[in-house]
Amino acid sequence: MDSVLMATRIRCLHASTSSSAVPAEFRSPAIHHFCCIRARLFSYRSATMTMSGRRSDLKSRFPVTRKITSPMRRVFSVSASTEHSSFPSNRKLIVVNSVVVISLALANRVLYKLALVPMKQYPFFLAQLNTFGYVLIYFSILYTRCRLGIVTGEMMSIPKWRFAIIGFLEALGVATGMAAAAMLPGPVIPILNQTYLVWQLLFATLILGRRFLLSQIAGCLLVSVGVVVAVSSGSGADHTLSGIGLLWPAVMVASAAFQAGASIIKEFVFNDAAKRLKGKSLDIFVVNSFGSGFQALFVFLLLPFLSNLKGIPFASLLSYLKDGAGCFFNTGAKISGCDGAPILPLLYIATNLAFNISLLHLVKISSAIVSSLTMMLAVPLSVYIMSKPLPYLPGGTSLSSNFVMGCIVLVLGLLLYNIPTTPTKQDTKT
Repeated sequence: MDSVLMATRIRCLHASTSSSAVPAEFRSPAIHHFCCIRARLFSYRSATMTMSGRRSDLKSRFPVTRKITSPMRRVFSVSASTEHSSFPSNRKLIVVNSVVVISLALANRVLYKLALVPMKQYPFFLAQLNTFGYVLIYFSILYTRCRLGIVTGEMMSIPKWRFAIIGFLEALGVATGMAAAAMLPGPVIPILNQTYLVWQLLFATLILGRRFLLSQIAGCLLVSVGVVVAVSSGSGADHTLSGIGLLWPAVMVASAAFQAGASIIKEFVFNDAAKRLKGKSLDIFVVNSFGSGFQALFVFLLLPFLSNLKGIPFASLLSYLKDGAGCFFNTGAKISGCDGAPILPLLYIATNLAFNISLLHLVKISSAIVSSLTMMLAVPLSVYIMSKPLPYLPGGTSLSSNFVMGCIVLVLGLLLYNIPTTPTKQDTKT
């Protein structure tokens, strides 16, 4: 029968206090270390050794004797340090980035509405221009950053199959969302899209192993309820899911699940890259470039399906894209109603590009769920702005009291999610 002994060491390092020691300005504060090392010191068999003569000697040398079943050596250390946490500065960075994301999200939604004024007959062209044009822009920026040494070879060696999954999920989310939107009434769509946050909570638990407090879950649900109430206010608010059936609402919910899964995998890529790069931060343009590249690839494979959903026969797609380009650059003599192009579409594309970069940076420094909560705050704000008279959109609309109520519920949900909590003993140990 094997026996294992445990040796305990306690050592304290103190700054010298004598007058002949180092000057006071060079002294370090006391640092206390407690090290508990458990190791297999020796083993013996009682059948072949006489224990009576050795036991008293062993007890005098090793006051504590404990039997463990594993021969593994375990080291536990507790230290007191005077270093300050970097959390406050990171929190300030998150707040600043969140404000930037909200501002760009508002500008993005408003400019998209304005860009559709000259491109009202060619929204599918504008969507594909974003999908495929961003690939060229992102990879051009990535190439420049590689030449400048900002993006290293280690960053470029990140497994690419993860980006393929991200691109596939985003392309699938676009396809299923477009298919469901063609069959659902308008007010129902933003309601079903709020399941995006619920999917994120679920995937963050399954993929990232994250645990959430009840207050955080309740806060997320309140945010979703607030967005639903605010967006569904006004005309058409009495529309419900009754009489629609289950198929297309389920497809829209699945679309939100695909998009949420892609966002969580992006967060996983950043977390895993920090381990692979030994604490270095992965450049966001690596994720943007390869993720957008694979998304464009899968969208290209789905083009026949997507064009038919928009009522454009695949045989006429090339002619449609040519006319759309003429309207975009406002050069087609036979095309009318393109006033405002190309200024408004270019402003939208530039804002959308900046918005996507800032949103991914927010995911990098915080989490996908924080970025989603920030986005949801921008939804009622953009609805309020677009209810006012705008250039090329002179007619405003009035908002009901439900809009104000929804905004209040949304803000309460954000406060509940971000309310300070005192960590429990178990959280401290973790």
